[in-house]
Amino acid sequence: MNTNRSGFDVVGELGALRRYARVLTRDEAEAEDLVHDALVRAYERRGSFRGGGNLKGWLLAIVHNTFISARRASRARTTRDNHAASLDPLHVEPSQDGVVRLDQVRRAFLRLPDEQREALHLVAIEGMSYQDAAATLDVPVGTLMSRIGRARAALRAMEDAADAATTTGGDVIPHLRVVGGSDDRAN
Repeated sequence: MNTNRSGFDVVGELGALRRYARVLTRDEAEAEDLVHDALVRAYERRGSFRGGGNLKGWLLAIVHNTFISARRASRARTTRDNHAASLDPLHVEPSQDGVVRLDQVRRAFLRLPDEQREALHLVAIEGMSYQDAAATLDVPVGTLMSRIGRARAALRAMEDAADAATTTGGDVIPHLRVVGGSDDRAN
């Protein structure tokens, strides 16, 4: 074949392009895709081809560069996918039970009287010391401790009512653990 033809006779070079693409990809279907992509690039850049130049060499270079670009993109995509897969757990426990339980605890907490809820929140949620929480509420430490004790007792009572529905063989299954206090129940 004469590679120094006048004009842009790409059709005459298809055999060489397909053979080279098969050598690069080692797969017939991928080779056809590669040739197609390379011909699209060649058509888009046809203005950069010098008339009277080596058309076959120019087209084979485009096939080669298209293959290298696709391989780099594939490697980058694989690396990103593998990294993303390593970040996501393969198995996530359903959160419905936890969400429902958290809502039950939140509603029980909100049913507490204001002074008990405030005191328990400052100590159990915010992690404040009794002295700091008492100063924040402008009450004596003993009053704060009394409010916290009553709040915990009220939450336990609400939990005991819920436990009555989930008793299995006489064993109570506790659902609520009061933070910052004792969960030991007096029997």
